Amino acid sequence: MGLKYLWLFAFFCTFLYAEDLNTSKPYVDLPLKEALRLTNAQNIEIDIAEFDRQIAQLGVKVAKGYNYGKADVTLMGLRSNDAGNVFGFKLQSREATFGDFGFDQFLSGFGQAMMNPDGTMADFQTFAQNFGNPQAQKQLLGTVPDKLNYPDARNHFDLKVRYMLPLYTGYKLTGYKKIAENMARMALLDKQKVEAEKSFEVRKSYYNISLLDKFEHDLTMIRNNIVQLRDATKDFMKEGYAKKTDLMEVESKLSNVDRMLFEARANRELAYDFLAFLLDHKIKSIKHVSLDTFDSKIPLENVLKRNRDIKKAELGYKIEGQMVDVTGAAFKPEVGAFVEYGSSDDTFLGHFKDHDRYTFGVQAKMNIFNGGSDYYKLQQEKLKRLKVRRQVELAKKGIALKYKKITTEIANADKQIESLKKELELAQQIYENYQDRYKEGLASINDVVIKQSEQIQKLLKLLKVQNSRNQKILEVYRLAY
Repeated sequence: MGLKYLWLFAFFCTFLYAEDLNTSKPYVDLPLKEALRLTNAQNIEIDIAEFDRQIAQLGVKVAKGYNYGKADVTLMGLRSNDAGNVFGFKLQSREATFGDFGFDQFLSGFGQAMMNPDGTMADFQTFAQNFGNPQAQKQLLGTVPDKLNYPDARNHFDLKVRYMLPLYTGYKLTGYKKIAENMARMALLDKQKVEAEKSFEVRKSYYNISLLDKFEHDLTMIRNNIVQLRDATKDFMKEGYAKKTDLMEVESKLSNVDRMLFEARANRELAYDFLAFLLDHKIKSIKHVSLDTFDSKIPLENVLKRNRDIKKAELGYKIEGQMVDVTGAAFKPEVGAFVEYGSSDDTFLGHFKDHDRYTFGVQAKMNIFNGGSDYYKLQQEKLKRLKVRRQVELAKKGIALKYKKITTEIANADKQIESLKKELELAQQIYENYQDRYKEGLASINDVVIKQSEQIQKLLKLLKVQNSRNQKILEVYRLAY
């Protein structure tokens, strides 16, 4: 029976492991839209930003909680033979007696004053004379009460509950609550900014991979042409129409193209690794995105309206205004109420109801002078608010200028791409023409290699401009989202 359960357990573990392997399979032909969704759901930096947002949201509840006051429960257990402590313990537990004051010794001297020298009870006149005697008064008042000064050690257990409630704080608590709410909004904007940043990086990776794949395709076609040229050169060498140096030139060009292919594939692999990092999951392949239809037709008004840096600056200005109100609370009174209930005894919770007590009251206080510090703090906050207002203006103007600069660069890149495509097409035709002329013996291999180099240079330049254009377009999206 034990072996049967062992096999079942092993099968269950194997099943779980297989499921785990299945869930960790790399994505294949992943569309951009799905990649963006997965990034928002799985990216580690977005998760961290979400934690910050939740922390800020809890800060709102913390600020609200201050309005409801504070309740404390205090339990003390003490033992002392200190005269002041022991007498205070007895008073607090409502157990003090006249004997604790040493009245037994006082009454002993008082009794002597009521007696005649022969031991009989004195009459009132004699009693008055005895008390009027300064020596008798001094002796009576000089009696040292041993029970008061040298009490026995005593235990003391005190349990009390105190509740304090702020009634008026000069807007301070309300201001803190509003600031906390705006800080929570700020954390949300921070998270949205991280999401936009990751979206930008995912899009950038997709366009880089698509561009590298297209570049590899074009470069492979060029390589095939060079291979054909190499084979033709070998044939010409056999017939005596080509030299060894001609073949070496072609092979050198082929080696150069192979190097560029290797770099393109390495860069593509790196782009896939970065994309996997963003999605926190392996990726085998993606669905290519169009490189030509990607545009940046986002009006400046929308960019300024959506830009999160501007929103954060505006929210910061609002927070600074609230900080001015909070700082101004130092010039207003604070009013609070409290109530306390408790009980004391020489045993734990003993005679709780008999020895219970309560206290309640209201307190109002207001600072009238502290060297002008509160005034200067208020002026500081006002200056900070003015500073943030100027920062908001600077952010808007700076982003508008950046938008105009980027869109101008995109327009220039579009013209360059249009021109370079025509130049590349022409370079391709010229190369093919020279290749045919070489086969007919009308052009040297050096001429063919030069035309091949020009074609590759045009292709590389087109790739560079296309990549730059896509980066600029993504920058516009970055500004807007």
